[in-house]
Amino acid sequence: MKFALLTVSYSGLFYKGPALTLEKQIRHAKELGFDALAIETKRPVASPLDLSKKDRIRIQNLAADEGIKVCAIESMSNFAGRYMEERENNLAMMRSVLELARDLDVDLIKIFAAWPGIVNDEEEIAAYAPYERGNYYKRPFPPELRNWNRCVEGIREIADLASDMGITLALQNHAPVIAPGYEDALAMMQEIDRKNVKLCLDVPLFYDRQSDDYIREAVQKCRKHIVYTHYGAWNFSQKSDGEIVQDPSPSTGQLINYRAFIEELQQIGYDGYLTSEYCLPAVRNHKIAGMEEIDNATRHSLRYMKQLVSHSLFA
Repeated sequence: MKFALLTVSYSGLFYKGPALTLEKQIRHAKELGFDALAIETKRPVASPLDLSKKDRIRIQNLAADEGIKVCAIESMSNFAGRYMEERENNLAMMRSVLELARDLDVDLIKIFAAWPGIVNDEEEIAAYAPYERGNYYKRPFPPELRNWNRCVEGIREIADLASDMGITLALQNHAPVIAPGYEDALAMMQEIDRKNVKLCLDVPLFYDRQSDDYIREAVQKCRKHIVYTHYGAWNFSQKSDGEIVQDPSPSTGQLINYRAFIEELQQIGYDGYLTSEYCLPAVRNHKIAGMEEIDNATRHSLRYMKQLVSHSLFA
């Protein structure tokens, strides 16, 4: 397994301080000990609107020079828009994301079935628009069915374009529309029925379903389709003796069962990327922290995850 840094971590949205440019993030990823960089396609770091052809060539060359692979492009897609124009705008955005991936010679794009967006210009730091994470199951009511089928149809359209470019789409098991766990993401991928649509399976998005048995079931059920995964850098700390420990998840108050997840990924022969992201408010002593908090958390979590991989029975 290899490790990547997601650019949202240093986007300036969730800490007090400036965003790092793509060039700086490539160098910083190397400094921190990552193998690769995953690019999230939004301002202020990497919107396709802002990256010219020259910019893209420069980024590609710098990454090669630094030995940092650009391993994935992460879109902020929402295929569930109620209004025709919203869905068309999303398709237009996705075309620009596909073009960016092609220009950077990246063959993997992470997608959301639906994403509500963030508000980044009203408070000191960004905040997520409210959305319903949902239950582990769904009642078959017309509004939910409409949203589901809008996502299926929209992803099919983009998948066909991506296929022509040799690009795989990784559908993330992220709310809304998709419920917590693996079941909805797997079902939607199967209904989309495109060979180049796979899964981005993230164990933090199982929320409180962190038993060894459930995690093994999830990985085994999805084993043929997992091409990408993330871990959260925000809930790790260092003890006085230097040991890195995991803190409770801010979503559930429980520990995320990364151990079982990593072991099961190794059991199925997963050799893709484990991608670090810090995409929650960075708070220290009830104050918004600066970039040093992101650095510390990212270093701690990377060290912890590398130890898990190396100490696994199946490493």
